Amino acid sequence: MFTAHSSSAFQPTHTPHYTMLMKKAALSLLLLVSSLTEGSAFVSCNASCKGKKAFFASSGLRSSIGESGLEGNRRAPTPNEIAIMDEMITKLANAQPTELPNAVSKAIRIVSSPQFFMRIAQRSDMEQDEEQKEKLSVLANNIARTLEVVVSTTENRLDERSKEVEQVVKAAAEPDTGEFLWPLTPERCEAIQAEMRKLDPGALDESFLLTIDAWMNKSMQDGMDGMVGILQKVLQAYAGTAVSRARDALATQVGAAVTGTSEQEAEAIVSEAQASKEPSSGAIVLEKLLAMDTETWDSEIRNAVSSEEVKLTDLKSELQGTMEGVVLGLENGSMTQQVQAEYLRELMTRIEAASD
Repeated sequence: MFTAHSSSAFQPTHTPHYTMLMKKAALSLLLLVSSLTEGSAFVSCNASCKGKKAFFASSGLRSSIGESGLEGNRRAPTPNEIAIMDEMITKLANAQPTELPNAVSKAIRIVSSPQFFMRIAQRSDMEQDEEQKEKLSVLANNIARTLEVVVSTTENRLDERSKEVEQVVKAAAEPDTGEFLWPLTPERCEAIQAEMRKLDPGALDESFLLTIDAWMNKSMQDGMDGMVGILQKVLQAYAGTAVSRARDALATQVGAAVTGTSEQEAEAIVSEAQASKEPSSGAIVLEKLLAMDTETWDSEIRNAVSSEEVKLTDLKSELQGTMEGVVLGLENGSMTQQVQAEYLRELMTRIEAASD
């Protein structure tokens, strides 16, 4: 049983296992860089991006994605990151070979990191059981081979997702001039939200977020602060839309479990029940918040409470249930989980601040 160690303990070793695994790490980094920079086109809208306002100054969300994958590999991982890697290593080591491609795809940002292979090497060196040591060595080889296939598939998905991300980003451009003006007007923020809701639920996957991450890194490198801010708005719209849809899906899954019916039958039952039953005040206000720009959260929460539309305790309870039901059901360590979790934590912070 391995547990997370302090980041200072995460140091390279010099065993044959380590040397071999670091070759895999170099390959994984090369594959990851290729998939994020060459596999997707940057914004090709015929519009300019104007504005010098700092990205995070007006952003309700502090940092949905955080640092880039390359920046993250330059520092020692935190204890929490090591714990996530250990969990993933154990999961993949016990997975059937046929399950690896899907598992790697869902957690490609973790698995394709050189730090991930360093952690496998460290665990291999710490392992006393030769059978377990060999199991970790085989795992590293299997993951490296799987990555080659998965990254190729991911590149194709990134190309597809680039079109969908661009579709949403274009909604931020001024309709008359085609220019991107930062900060965005409320109308442009609403347009982003509306465009996001038009996308098929299947499009809002890990590849969608990887594409935004790649575009954001490129914008940062080029000093396009306004475009970085716009992409942050796109992330926020993604999170609100994804969480709202996940809430509906969760209700259907619970209904199926309770009634013992299929999800399709349960969906019909849930829809009928919702039509005949007034939703709680907490649910109504939460759905409003999920569908709006984060800049308007504070005023919306204050107005809802002052008008007695909802009690803060009811709103917090509804949000807490969503955090437990939705976020915990996502792949641990995935960008999907990271973005949605931070979005909901920020919303909880705003709600709690309203009670001060």
